[in-house]
Amino acid sequence: MNKKAEAFIKYLDDKKITCFAIEQISEDKLNTVAFRSHIVVEGQRLPTLVILDSSIYGMLRVQLAANAVNETNEVAILREINKVNRQYKVFKYYLTDDGSLYLDSCLLCQNGRLEGDMIYTVLDVIIKHLEKEYKKIMQLIWQAN
Repeated sequence: MNKKAEAFIKYLDDKKITCFAIEQISEDKLNTVAFRSHIVVEGQRLPTLVILDSSIYGMLRVQLAANAVNETNEVAILREINKVNRQYKVFKYYLTDDGSLYLDSCLLCQNGRLEGDMIYTVLDVIIKHLEKEYKKIMQLIWQAN
């Protein structure tokens, strides 16, 4: 297990946070560990990951919708996420090849150190943003499906 994952496990233990399932990615050169959980927005459980490896980066990832894009709604969704991406520096929306919508935040872990409080601060910013914007984004997806 990598040092950042070990530090995050200690942080979670110290704070008595028990909402993460921990998965070590086997045969991974960067010793990646995924911390799986979810956040609840508008009554929806959104899969959430904290991904930590041996690089200088950490990643927070939230899946907003699987198979969100089709020919009818693609332009509207791309315009909306592009607008939001210009407003927020701490995270970015993107679409995967299968049309799923994700939100990612890349964290720089200086000198390979992890700050659990920073992860939770960014998660808090993401949650507050989604409480404000999730319904609007989902309406773009639902109106064309």
